[in-house]
Amino acid sequence: MGVKQRSKSLTVTHNKLADTFFQLKVLNGDEIMHDHFEPFAAKIGSTFQPVTPQVFQINIGKLCNQSCAHCHVDAGPDKKVENMDKVTLEKCLEILSNHNIPTVDITGGAPEMNPHFRWFVEECRKLGKKVMNRCNLTIIMANPSYHDLPEFFAENQVEVISSLPYFTKTRTDSQRGDGVFEDSIEALKRLNAVGYGMEGSGLLLDLVYNPSGAFLPGHQTSLEHEFKLQLKRRYDISFNKLFVITNLPISRFLDYLIESGNYTEYMTSLVEAFNPTTVSGLMCRYTLSVSWDGYIYDCDFNQMLDLKVDSPSRHINDFELNTLMQRNIVLNQHCYGCTAGAGSSCGGEIA
Repeated sequence: MGVKQRSKSLTVTHNKLADTFFQLKVLNGDEIMHDHFEPFAAKIGSTFQPVTPQVFQINIGKLCNQSCAHCHVDAGPDKKVENMDKVTLEKCLEILSNHNIPTVDITGGAPEMNPHFRWFVEECRKLGKKVMNRCNLTIIMANPSYHDLPEFFAENQVEVISSLPYFTKTRTDSQRGDGVFEDSIEALKRLNAVGYGMEGSGLLLDLVYNPSGAFLPGHQTSLEHEFKLQLKRRYDISFNKLFVITNLPISRFLDYLIESGNYTEYMTSLVEAFNPTTVSGLMCRYTLSVSWDGYIYDCDFNQMLDLKVDSPSRHINDFELNTLMQRNIVLNQHCYGCTAGAGSSCGGEIA
């Protein structure tokens, strides 16, 4: 899908939190800015430990049929190498079989484009795990080989979590590319047709909203009400919940913030909106995030910054849950995004 071209290519490195400030530099040595924000670890005032994991989140590949302007995964049609192979998926199944982690959260890219996706979902369900799949919706319409995904999801009782930037074409396509909105609406109708989002079906269809610019999202309850009202009135579409997620200053969104001159202002808004009541519910406490090549992270956002877990058990081939439970969670300045306002996680608001 089309996406606005960046004005220039930026590769950004993130210094460790041990520095007295968060510094961004272009690799050619040209300094962009020094941000004298209080380090996030100092903000919460202590080290941060995990609790018993409830979610095993697996990024099974960055290959995607879209190239969204604010994608924190930096996914796209060119990411053909970054796909989890079957051996690594089998190791994930071994871990899930040996440990009581109830939920498997499958993400990408477009996870459905991994050639082993359907097999993996079925194997997870055989283990009695709840399976969540983060679907961009348009993959259902991409070509005939994906048209039966709604039926496949329903047969396996998969909870479908789908991104929809807004309930209008203009705002959705501006973020995700021309034609995305129309394909998304058609995909939602197909999911509704097999029972997803319909009362009493037991088939959960949740939508994800994140802002289209450098500002914090509105209140989840009011946005959910508006989305349900507008999608039902305009397109006769139903869904269960709306998850509101704050844009974190990493990857493509970070590039956008720097290029548009909004980085300092946006970080200031995150820091000033810090809400201490969100800290205990942060997803990094109860989630283990696994990359396409098998490395372990505290969360999906740390994964995209290559901030691996602070533990000898850093890869699924060396998986040792007791060791992982002794680690400190790796923190950095982007964590302000998850603690701003009502908080933000893969399941929406926290507080």
